[in-house]
Amino acid sequence: MNIAIIPARSGSKRISNKNIKPFLGKPIIAYSIEAAKKTEIFDRIIVSTDSEKIAQIAEEYGAEVPFIRPLELADDRASISSVLVHALNWLIEHGSLATFACRIFATAPFIHPEYIREGFMILRENAASSVYSVTTFSSPIFKAFKIEEDGYLKMLWPKYNTIPSNDIPEFYQDAGQFYWIDCEKYLKEQNVPVRDMLPVILPRYMAQDINTPEDWDTAEYMYKVLFLSRGHNGSNTHETINE
Repeated sequence: MNIAIIPARSGSKRISNKNIKPFLGKPIIAYSIEAAKKTEIFDRIIVSTDSEKIAQIAEEYGAEVPFIRPLELADDRASISSVLVHALNWLIEHGSLATFACRIFATAPFIHPEYIREGFMILRENAASSVYSVTTFSSPIFKAFKIEEDGYLKMLWPKYNTIPSNDIPEFYQDAGQFYWIDCEKYLKEQNVPVRDMLPVILPRYMAQDINTPEDWDTAEYMYKVLFLSRGHNGSNTHETINE
């Protein structure tokens, strides 16, 4: 059995009601639920939340909310690992043993079903423990600076100062959209196994991390430019993403 788990707690501090805040006309969590439904590979799409309001909206868009998350897993100190372990154990206790699970971010309006399906195929065909959605950094990380206490800049890796960017290996970051896990391995380690993690590489423009009001405004602007301005309805349109 394949399941999607979308953690969506209440109480976001930087963006009020972040997980259900309207993003260009509908709750942002709706984009994640709709993308999961369009993959047609999930037996169940579950939202793990501590909020009755979030639960109601999630159900309106086609997700299940079979439990309300315990209070000890509802604050910002609770790890995502503990939330996923709770959901997987709840399913086992209620007779639903999941083979593979996909953690989908609740605030990922650029998410597309094709990449979720690609991640599943990679996980299954390679017998990997996990598959992560990643994207490239916009510039080489080895040319990064930090600001010292005296206000001066210092290169973190000075030996790369004179090396052309094209000669520096490319590195990847979490795209903030989804990751797949082998449930048996995950429950055994109580975390994402990293020894055999594989990537799904997303175009950089699709990875929009939304943590602040400025991030939110930027994401809405990008979404309008990429999707709505071309006459699409913005519902994770495949043709637009591949243009």
